Amino acid sequence: MAHITQLSDAIRDAVRDGDIVALEGFTHLIPYAAGHEIVRQAKRDLTVIRMTPDVIYDMLIGSGCVKKIVFSWGGNPGVGSLHRLRDAVEKDWPLPIEVEEHAHAGMAAMYAAGAANLPFGLLRGYIGTDLTKHNGRIKFIDCPFTGEKLAAVPAHRPDVTVIHAQKADRKGNVLMWGVVGVQKEAVLAAKRSIVTVEEIVDDLQAPPNAVVLPYWVVGHVCEVKGGAFPSYAQGYYARNNAFYKKWDDISKDRESFTSWMDKHIKGTKDFAEFKLSLAGQTLGGK
Repeated sequence: MAHITQLSDAIRDAVRDGDIVALEGFTHLIPYAAGHEIVRQAKRDLTVIRMTPDVIYDMLIGSGCVKKIVFSWGGNPGVGSLHRLRDAVEKDWPLPIEVEEHAHAGMAAMYAAGAANLPFGLLRGYIGTDLTKHNGRIKFIDCPFTGEKLAAVPAHRPDVTVIHAQKADRKGNVLMWGVVGVQKEAVLAAKRSIVTVEEIVDDLQAPPNAVVLPYWVVGHVCEVKGGAFPSYAQGYYARNNAFYKKWDDISKDRESFTSWMDKHIKGTKDFAEFKLSLAGQTLGGK
């Protein structure tokens, strides 16, 4: 049953040290505000899941929150590497990190299986790839009907899933539209969930075939305007490409990364103050 609350309270209640955490969003509606709050509250020993981990996961890893990452592509989209992820993998800074890599289709099948309360997902894939040499959690089974060889991957069952959406109503029903990845499945697969939204309204005015998460599958709903920045929220604001480009310079060096995080995230009380701290910089904050 959904509780409308402040983001800091939701993170404090739902995200616990040692949890498996999914912060999902596919180029769009990425839950940056919630990721920042995880850093502020210094959550530790997290296993983080994401189809496409980008800058927010770089922040979490570089801040020492993460012990393992389960993913299917990692990078600063349109720019290059995630330098804090690379530093953790290659040089154990700030902590060693375990890596479990999948294909996009495999990750989607894992979320779908978790959402359906099934033990594993099936797909035609992985055959002939090197991923099977490095990931022992990818198995193969024979179809009992056709004899076809299929890949089997364990269901994702996060302790907590965090997503961003456009709207929620006052009961906690959540509406999202635009580029939608596996957010719905990730919420349904999780034990607990947090949804940040651009606004809480009296009536969702949901069009047919929109993605609506009913209040009884949502844990916490938090209004955080601009909470997907620097990614975008269709109907509200565009992607801030300058931020992604600037992040490459900020994150290359440990000292510049730490200094930036201390000033703009750890040194701010919430996401609104974070955006104000960027005022006047070329990477923008609005």
